[in-house]
Amino acid sequence: MSRKPRDKRMTIEEVVGTLESGMTIGIGGWGPRRKPMALVRALYNSDLTDLTIVSWGGADVGLLARARKIRRLVYAFVSLDSIPLEPNFQRARQGKTIPEVVELDEGMFQTGLRAAAQRLPFLPMRAGLGSDVLVNNPWIKTVTSPYDDGQELVAVPALELDVALVHLNRADEHGNASYLGPDPYFDDLFAMAAKKTYLSVEQVIDTAGLTVDSPVQRLLLSRMMVDGVVETPNGAHFTTCTPDYERDEGFQKAYAAAAGGSDEDWQSFHDRFLAGDEASYQQAVRAFHEEQA
Repeated sequence: MSRKPRDKRMTIEEVVGTLESGMTIGIGGWGPRRKPMALVRALYNSDLTDLTIVSWGGADVGLLARARKIRRLVYAFVSLDSIPLEPNFQRARQGKTIPEVVELDEGMFQTGLRAAAQRLPFLPMRAGLGSDVLVNNPWIKTVTSPYDDGQELVAVPALELDVALVHLNRADEHGNASYLGPDPYFDDLFAMAAKKTYLSVEQVIDTAGLTVDSPVQRLLLSRMMVDGVVETPNGAHFTTCTPDYERDEGFQKAYAAAAGGSDEDWQSFHDRFLAGDEASYQQAVRAFHEEQA
């Protein structure tokens, strides 16, 4: 008797309810591009603390740093693109409110995810040799090739994740998911490096619909890689989710001004946009744009 694949649809609150303080959480996307911001906002408002966050960072890192959720941050950069340095992250670094930071070369970061995805303790590569990455992270070791070349290589440690949070354009209820923009980033590596993966999407559709108007190669995640699916329209805001929407530059400027301003400026931003649930956030964003019109 055949069994239908499991319905993995969840709410934002249910996803956050499965998480625990002290976990290592990988956040997909890339800087200010296709970040699972609805899940991040819920994490920001949660009681969770003492987290290790692994990210090519943007406002996800900024928000969680502002809320003092991060004990250890593993990152390659933290940027908003049009605003080169994420201001909440800048504040946290200058104030030394993140107890432990591990800044890796972008290639090393990718290799660490690949090692975890392949269930290896490390993978060798040349990136990092002769750089301050090894000076500032002396626990990262080198290995010597066992072959005649005898080359010294960096043994990039696996970035093993308890949980991955990623955002894609479309998914079915079982966890098969596709991206429709120009870049998959590394969301599949995050999923494969994690014990559990929670996926937020713009729209949950029938499985057959995933390949109606896009090639099968855009199916980035299979249901075997996903533990929960959350339908969150506009859930990557204010980052991009091409082609559904681009980055909300006006709102990003307001966010950056509040983050780089006084404690009162940030509290006002928090109270207006972040103090409630996701529906309240989206309503507040709509009101913000009506005021700007």
